[in-house]
Amino acid sequence: MAYYTAILTIAVKIESLQPVFTEILNNCGCEIIYTQKYYLMAREFPGQVSFSQLVTIEITLYRVTNNSENIQLNIVTRNEELPLKSSNHCSQVFDLLTYLIVENSNWELLERII
Repeated sequence: MAYYTAILTIAVKIESLQPVFTEILNNCGCEIIYTQKYYLMAREFPGQVSFSQLVTIEITLYRVTNNSENIQLNIVTRNEELPLKSSNHCSQVFDLLTYLIVENSNWELLERII
């Protein structure tokens, strides 16, 4: 199983994240299949890669403090593919996702742990 994680801290109002993440995940070839206020799960659209390569993305949101606009994102990208190469499909989707989040103009990136 290929499994990649990142922790990012961004400055943004948590209420404005849902539409931005919908767009980012669509750009990664994924659709949101489950959502709560502080949690998103997305799955890659089937048909472009084999079933074992389909990527699942989980994003958990945490407020750094109760009245702060600093949001910590815990990102997990995984699939059933064995990561026999360092540049496998799951790592490519993970790299694209983190790039789109880091470079997004809707917030300021404060910290990145990959």
